Amino acid sequence: MLDLDAADSAVGEVTDLVNLAYAAAEEGLWREGTPRTTPAETTEFVRNGEIAVARLAGRIVGSVRIQQLDGGIGEFGMLATEPGHRGAGIGRRLIQFAEESSRERGLDIMQLELLTPKSWTHPSKQFLHEWYTRIGYRMVRTGSIEEQYPALAPLLATPCDYVIYHKKLA
Repeated sequence: MLDLDAADSAVGEVTDLVNLAYAAAEEGLWREGTPRTTPAETTEFVRNGEIAVARLAGRIVGSVRIQQLDGGIGEFGMLATEPGHRGAGIGRRLIQFAEESSRERGLDIMQLELLTPKSWTHPSKQFLHEWYTRIGYRMVRTGSIEEQYPALAPLLATPCDYVIYHKKLA
């Protein structure tokens, strides 16, 4: 049975899962050895109640960060599924959980950001674009990583933008 709940003291497990998933999903985008997250960052997200996990037989097999932005917008990010469980619907269930949680808080729109290379097509990012579009997300704009996340820009191995998607929750 798949259980979805708030993360507890499993900061190390969540950090390792996210870094493992993103090492494959964002291969070639970051300088060698750049982690997606750190235990300190994950601890902060857990402390703020922003991390939800999926457990299978008591083991964490997926996670997502859910936060509330201004203007009635919820956002999910750091979506990760254990490699051996990809394609089993865990990511979709985590997104549904994020959407339901945001809807329960009275939010109208769910947002996600997808990092994409500027000058080439990354197969994982193309797959995610198609998947997010199939489940109702629409591109609303492209942002510059240098403007929004200036501290991350020097860590990139290739020039990237981030594409912002929205889905109405009503």
